[in-house]
Amino acid sequence: MDQGRSPQGNTDGSGDLTSPGPETLPRQEITTLLAIMQALRTPETGCPWDLQQDFSSIAPYTLEEAYEVVDAIERAEMDDLRDELGDLLLQVVYHAQMAKEAGHFEFADVVEAISTKMVRRHPHVFGDAATRAAGVETGFWERAKDAERQGTAKQRERVLDDIPAALPALTRALKLQKRAARVGFDWPDISQVLDKIVEEAQELTEARNSLPVEKQAEEFGDLLFVMVNLGRHLGLDAEDALRQANSKFTRRFNYIEDTLEARGSSVEDADLNEMDMIWNEIRQRDNGAD
Repeated sequence: MDQGRSPQGNTDGSGDLTSPGPETLPRQEITTLLAIMQALRTPETGCPWDLQQDFSSIAPYTLEEAYEVVDAIERAEMDDLRDELGDLLLQVVYHAQMAKEAGHFEFADVVEAISTKMVRRHPHVFGDAATRAAGVETGFWERAKDAERQGTAKQRERVLDDIPAALPALTRALKLQKRAARVGFDWPDISQVLDKIVEEAQELTEARNSLPVEKQAEEFGDLLFVMVNLGRHLGLDAEDALRQANSKFTRRFNYIEDTLEARGSSVEDADLNEMDMIWNEIRQRDNGAD
């Protein structure tokens, strides 16, 4: 392994704190970031915390950074987006460095793999004149993905294979439903989805009154699942819709706190009736959007 090596390949100063480090390199170059990560992971001279990490311990941070990118986009904060994209890029570099140390692959292999995939999946852009003129055929993306999986560990044996279990539950539910719908397993009319919601809500009510908490959780999950299906039939993404609802609730509850503070009170001191009145104020200010 070449831990501690600078981008120029000079290892003479390994462990020598007086030698120029990656912090002196141009900050706009990806090679600088790679060198910084390599330095952080170099035994004896690196960062103790970074040296303790592995793929599993870093994975939650990778997911968190992806969500923070989405949050910056939804807030339309471009400065934050720049920073969050950097944090997400760091996650890619981090995993690639650990893979390099273990002899699996390097960052350049990651770049090569995605570059090759993008060209292969866009023949209407990078293909010959006839292919570009033909455009993208219906179902091309799925066929291309299936072809890529052939003979690999990702090859699907069942319809729902390869939908990651680690996805947020609402997002995974939507993907499961879309995949099943492609082979005809779907309600043909939205009214049937609405009927199913009533049925599941009734089953949850019955479970709450007479069944153990495990069964109540199962019925609650069934209701959430069919609500995702309703959103799909309406052309809505449940994860996105709930995220927006969370933002709206946060904004309105903050309004309650700010209003009470202006009155010399707080949410801890106010009763439900007072908070509900303020909640209705902000609802009316939102032009009855609910």
